[in-house]
Formats: sequence, C-alpha cells, structure tokens
Amino acid sequence: MEGAGENAPESSSSVPGSDESARDPQALPLEEESGDCARSLEAKKLCGYLSKFGGKGPIRGWKSRWFFYDERKCQLYYSRTAQDANPLDSIDLSSAVFDCKADGEEGIFEIKTPSRVMTLKAATKQVMLYWLQQLQMKRWEFHNSPPAPPAAPDAALAGNGPALHLELGQEEAELEEFLCPVKTPPGLVGVAAALQPFPALQNISLKHLGTEIQNTMHNIRGNKQAQATGHEPPGEDSPQSGEPQREEQPLASDPTTPGREPEDSPKPGPKSSLTISFVQKAKRQNNTFPFFSEGITWNRTAQEKVAALEQQVLMLTKELKSQKELVKILHKALEAAQQEKRASSAYLAAAEDKDRLELVRHKVRQIAELGRRVEALEQERESLAHTASLREQEVQELQQHVQLLMDKNHAKQQVICKLSEKVTQDFTHPPDQSPLPPDAADRDFLSQQEKIEHLKDDMEAYRTQNRFLNSEIHQVTKIWRKVAEKEKALLTKCAYLQARNCQVESKYLAGLRRLQEALGDETSECSELLRQLVQEALQWEAGEASSDSIELSPISKYDEYGFLTVPDYEVEDLKLLAKIQALEVRSHHLLGLEAVDRPLRERWAALGELVPSAELKQLLRAGVPREHRPRVWRWLVHLRVQHLHTPGCYQELLSRGRAREHPAARQIELDLNRTFPNNKHFTCPTSSFPDKLRRVLLAFSWQNPTIGYCQGLNRLAAIALLVLEEEESAFWCLVAIVETIMPTDYYSNTLTASQVDQRVLQDLLSEKLPRLMAHLGQHHVDLSLITFNWFLVVFADSLISNILLRVWDAFLYEGTKVVFRYALAVFKYNEKEILRLHNGLEIYQYLRFFTKTISNSRKLMNIAFNDMNPFRMKQLQQLRMVHRERLEAELRELEQLKAEYMERRTSQRRAMSDSCASEDEVEGEA
Repeated sequence: MEGAGENAPESSSSVPGSDESARDPQALPLEEESGDCARSLEAKKLCGYLSKFGGKGPIRGWKSRWFFYDERKCQLYYSRTAQDANPLDSIDLSSAVFDCKADGEEGIFEIKTPSRVMTLKAATKQVMLYWLQQLQMKRWEFHNSPPAPPAAPDAALAGNGPALHLELGQEEAELEEFLCPVKTPPGLVGVAAALQPFPALQNISLKHLGTEIQNTMHNIRGNKQAQATGHEPPGEDSPQSGEPQREEQPLASDPTTPGREPEDSPKPGPKSSLTISFVQKAKRQNNTFPFFSEGITWNRTAQEKVAALEQQVLMLTKELKSQKELVKILHKALEAAQQEKRASSAYLAAAEDKDRLELVRHKVRQIAELGRRVEALEQERESLAHTASLREQEVQELQQHVQLLMDKNHAKQQVICKLSEKVTQDFTHPPDQSPLPPDAADRDFLSQQEKIEHLKDDMEAYRTQNRFLNSEIHQVTKIWRKVAEKEKALLTKCAYLQARNCQVESKYLAGLRRLQEALGDETSECSELLRQLVQEALQWEAGEASSDSIELSPISKYDEYGFLTVPDYEVEDLKLLAKIQALEVRSHHLLGLEAVDRPLRERWAALGELVPSAELKQLLRAGVPREHRPRVWRWLVHLRVQHLHTPGCYQELLSRGRAREHPAARQIELDLNRTFPNNKHFTCPTSSFPDKLRRVLLAFSWQNPTIGYCQGLNRLAAIALLVLEEEESAFWCLVAIVETIMPTDYYSNTLTASQVDQRVLQDLLSEKLPRLMAHLGQHHVDLSLITFNWFLVVFADSLISNILLRVWDAFLYEGTKVVFRYALAVFKYNEKEILRLHNGLEIYQYLRFFTKTISNSRKLMNIAFNDMNPFRMKQLQQLRMVHRERLEAELRELEQLKAEYMERRTSQRRAMSDSCASEDEVEGEA
C-alpha cells in the first residue's frame, strides 16, 4: 500500500518509483504502461499541502504545512515543507473523527482526537472533500486489517494486498450511499503536490524550533553533497551520490521513538518517504522539480525484472500450497487404508469364528457410532442453517428499514427542492405590486437573483455536509462496535485469567494449610518459614488492592446483601480456610460470568409475566439474578398467601403491638442482637434493619398466637428483609414459610414435624449415600445435632449467601422437598472429606463448619437436582407419615411413663405425709 512507502528503508526507495512498482504484482512490462502505473500510484499517495490554524498570541493564524499519511501507524504527519526530513508533529487517526462546517469558510475542516482538535484548510472544496474521504477510508482500513510488521513491509503487503483492496472496495461502495467519491484533484494532492511553491519563511514553527533547525541543516547538507558530486546522467546512480545518503540515515530518527510527546517535543518522521526521496534526488541532480516524470522511467528494466520475479514467486507459492494440500489428502487416505489393512489382518489372523464375529461386531459398533455422529452433525447443520435463515431474515428486515429511511430522506429532499423552486418562482414572478422604476426593478431583480444563488449554494453546502456527516457517523459506529467486541473479548479473557489466578492462589493456600497441619507447633526453621508464608498469604489482599488500579471482580469485604465474603475467624487456621473459600467463590463467579450468568440474565429479562410452568421451575433452580429477585420473591409469596392476605392487616397487627406488650417481646429482643453477626445490616448501629426485624417478628407473634415466637424465626425474617427490603413483604414471606410451606407443628413447642423430618433425612441418607451413613454409624455420629438447624432456618446459618439465596429461590416455589435435596447434596459434595476422618470428635468438628467451604454453586445445584434423582414427593410424604406415627407413639409412651412416675411420686409423698402424721400423734400422746 501507499503508506508503507513512506517508512521503507532509504536504500529501497533511492530510485523514484521503484519501490511502488515492485510491490504491484500486475506491473506491466511495457515502458508506457509502467509509467502510467507509477503515476497512478503517485496520484494515490495521501500527501499534500494544507493550511493549519495554530500558534499563540499575535502569531496565531494559518500556516501552510506539508501533510503525509503513514498507514502502518495510522498517523498523519506534518512538516513545514515536503523536503524536511523530520516532521513537526503527528495526529493519531485511529480514534479521530472528522467534521466539516457548511457555514464556515470554504475548505475548512476539523480533525478531532481525544487530546485535541486541529483545524485545517484546503485550497478548494474539492480538495477538502478528497482529504476527508481518504482519511475516513484510511482509518477504517487500519481498524479492519492490522498493519503489516515493519520488518518486511513489501512481503506483507504483497500477501495482504488483494484482501485489503477488497475491503477498501467494500468501504468505498458503502460510502457511495452517502457521498459520491471525489476525484483526485490534479497537482494539489499526492507526490505531485510537492511541486507547489515552498511556504514563506514566516511559516516557520517556533514551537518545534529544534526540528526546524535539524531540517534546515539536513537540506543544506544535501545541497552541498549534490554540488560536490555534480550532475549525473539520469540513467545512472553512482555510488558517490548514494553513499552520503546512507551516511545521513542515522541523523533522522524514527517517528515512533518512545518517550516523546506529540506536542511538547519534536517528533522525527519517516525519512524514507517517497516525497522526500524524490525531492532530495532531484536537488542532488539539477535542483529542479520537473525531474519527477523522468525518474519513473529511470530504471524500467529493473522494475520489469522485479515484477516478473514476483509473478514467479506467487505462482510457485500457489503451486507449493496446492502440493501440500494434495500431500495432506494422500496422507489421510494412507492412514485410512492402513487402518483397514490392520482390521482385515486382525480378521484373517483370528483363530476362531468367535473372534472374527467379535471383530465384525466391533466394526458394526464403530459404524453405528459414526452414524450417530453423522446424525448429530446433521442436526447441528440444520440448526445452523435455521440460525442462518433467521439471520438472513433479520438482515432483509434491516435492509428494508434502511431503504425506507433512504426513501424518506429522498422524499424530504424532493420537498425541499419543490419549496426552493416555489420560492424562486415567487421571487421571479412576485404578486401584483405598485409599479417600480425600470432601474429599481432591475436592481431589485438582480439582488433577488443573487440571494437565490447564495441560498442555492448554502443548500448544496448543507447537503454535502449532511452526507459527509452521515458517512462519518456510519463509520464511527462500525468502529465503535468493533472496539466494543474486542473489549468484550478482552474482558472475558481477563476474567478467565483472573479465575485461573484465583485457583492457583487457592491451591497454594491449601498446600500451606496442609503443611501447617502436618508440622503442628514444632519450633523448627521450617515451621517458622511456614508461619511467615501464611502471614504473607493473608496479607495479599491489601497489597493487591493498593497495586491494581483496575480489577474485574475484586474480593470486597461484604457482598451485595451485606454478608462478609471472608469470615473473620480468630483461629489462624480458619482464617486461611476462609481466604481459600473466598478465592474459590470468586473463581467460580468469574468462570461462570459469561458462560452461565449472562445467558441466565437474558432469559430472565425475556421471561415477561410470571406464570407457573416447567421453564420457570428450571430458572428458579438455576437461581434468580439479583435485579429480578425482589420481584420474583414477591410473586412467589403472593402465590402462597393470597388466601390469607387482607389489606391493612400488617398495620393493624403493629397497632395491636403498640397497645400492649406481647409475652414473646422479651425473647425477640434478646434474639435481635444474635441475628447474623456477620452481616453489616444487622451489626451497624445506624442501620434500620434491626427495628424493621423487631416489628416483623412482633406482628407475626400477634398474627399466629399458637406459635407466637420460636427461635429461628428471626433468621427467616432477616433473609426476607435483606431481599425484599419492605417490612410488610418480609412479614408475608415469613407467614408463607411458617403457615403454608412448612408442615404443621414445625415451629410449635414440641417441634414434632421438625423431629420427623430429621428421621426422614436419616432414611434418605441411608438410601442415597449408604457408604457415608455406614461410616458415620461406625463412629456413632448423630447427624441431627448438625442438620436440625438446617431445616429449622432453611440453611440461613450454614451456606454462604450466594448459594443460600439460590436455595431459597427454589424453596419458595417447590417447598420443603428442596431442603431435603440440598441437605443430601451437601453431604454428597463433601463425602470424600468426611470419609477421610476416622475419629468421632474430628467428624463433629468438621461438620460444624463444612457447609461454609462449599463454593461451587453450580456443582451443588447439579448434585441436588440431578444426582439425587429419583426424588418423589409421594415417597417423602409416606416417610413422614410413618415416622410421625412412630414419634407420636414414642411421645405417648413417654407421657404414660411420666404419668406413672408422677402417680408413684404422689403416692410416695402421701405415704410419707401419713407416716409423719402418725408419729406426731404418738408424740402428742406421750
């Protein structure tokens, strides 16, 4: 492409036109055609003189500058003259937008970058539109196809040339819809623009004075060298003339030198640009510019040879590629033949018919498997074809919409034209007025005609500006979409890398913890080193927070519902375990962010009105996104209590509580301070949640006097408050759980239904996890000591908040069956760790906190709703009925034993009192 020639090595562009023609694989062998091709490349060169508005104070104004574009960096450099070796500064076009003012001076346009706005002026309106269109296309070309590496620009451009030209052609076709292509202004842009007169000396840049001095010294040195070598014939390029040029190359540095700012310091430019090399060569020969046309025919034979060699290289490359593909096909055919040969030899080598029959069956199985694969691929192809047809329909709809908009725009333009014609007719044929003198009428007519012409020019200018701005908006939108896609891909990759980093860090901490357990309290150097490593590991969080400026998902102290993400344990070993748990939770969150959470949010957003269905059931099991959870929970609660709900009921219960104190008020007050000590909403002195929780519990105590208040209700109401945030909604959620979801007598004084569920759980564990139950029975472990609280508060104290709320999502819809499923899943999740323990005390210590170590919510959900199947509600009801009868029989037996015991105690006391009375009588007689 053209821009690569500006930054090509000086030796490769010492002969004018050789560099450009050598790149073109279609170079013509004839002299005239070669010259035409080179001239067309010169015309396409994006360079030329423009006026730049700048300066400070009294010297602020328009200054003529030579601009040239570098395609590899998408930079627009500018210098004072075309002969300067170092540019004054550059403009980054990769993130720039362009604008032209219809009501401004002719030829003025702006280039806006995030750091500055540059105002430029072209010689004519045609030159301005040409520059704007070319800059738009160069910017899009840079974004759509990455630039070639600087090490081998010619080879890269030769390989990518057709693709780039095709993309450029597509862009030109799109831009034609908005603004017709502007023809190249002859002599005002391209290499030929260097023939224009040099800018006056007052146009020197005082801001870049150092660069101006370097350019002046370079030009003087080039003139002296040209005078010393004398005039040479145009067909020769002697070593004497080329040697000083190679010696001068280190003086001009590369424009991408790091450490220099574009505005504050001189920025060197590409010394080997075609314009500079052309002008310097001309000055060394005869100091005249008409030398350009002769320079193209200077080395025609070399150009033709290079073009022929390039054609041969391309043909050989294509042939080599086809041969490689043929070799790959033959290799695959050979592998298939060898496999068939091995199968046939195994069949022939089989000693018995039984072995041969087994081989045949194996082949049949292979054929069946391949058939299934083909069917699966066919189904996938059909689904892709269906998706493609849907996409085509969408594209057609969008095309129809665009066509409709274009028709509307065309109709509006026609209306404008008709109105302008009507105004013209009104001006040319005004209504009957008082007659004017002939001279006054002529002058008035001429002035009206002049105004009309001005209005037509203004309308044409606004039309042109509108079309250009439409094309600019179209291009910038495409670039923005592409950048947004890249940003999304980079964020996904960054999240994946962060998740991997969390996994590595978690494994490292787990290794430290195992070493810590193995060493114990030994006072050795190794133990001391281990303690230091543990201390550093626990302090990583603060160091990372201070060093990282941007982080996708940092581990904050509290989660979105106010729970501590890393529990604050006093024991050092448990602190390390809490850090491991937080890292694992973060890792699973990052890995599931794009693959699971985003599609789930999209499904919930598209769900619309909530209606009981199988789809809703699956979505609730997968978890409700935070933004949808309050709405979904209110709907679920209303579904449960719509037969109990009456308007104003909650306020009436509160007023009853204000009138007199409830007997359970003291117990409620004691439990308020024990509610979720790891949640900031219930521990902060200024929080309003404790007062809300007090009112909800008192209202429930008045609403259900048979229960009043039971320990555990405070945590159920607290979870409802954290999600729903409204007192009345939390109150009805508590009513729905206690009175409609949980069985009767679950929260009564005897806790009968709660005890029944513990026995049901024992039976289900024996059925689903027999190995684990045998291990626990061997060590005499009573699980009800651990699991009783799980069922009473629906895991409110056991699971981390991320998993807990997903359990509640399904629990509010499906009922207590979900609690059994998750209880079994928790033991299945940690079965291997429990089986490693061979001491009853160690097992109890592990069971006290092992639920907090569960971090993978997706894995736990899959175990609960897939691995625990079949799990029928009918079976659960039968087990409850059987164990309830047994428990009630045991309770009746206990009551009977208690009655007998009380009767014996009464009779004993009566006998003792009788004996004491008789003794008193005897003593009285005595």
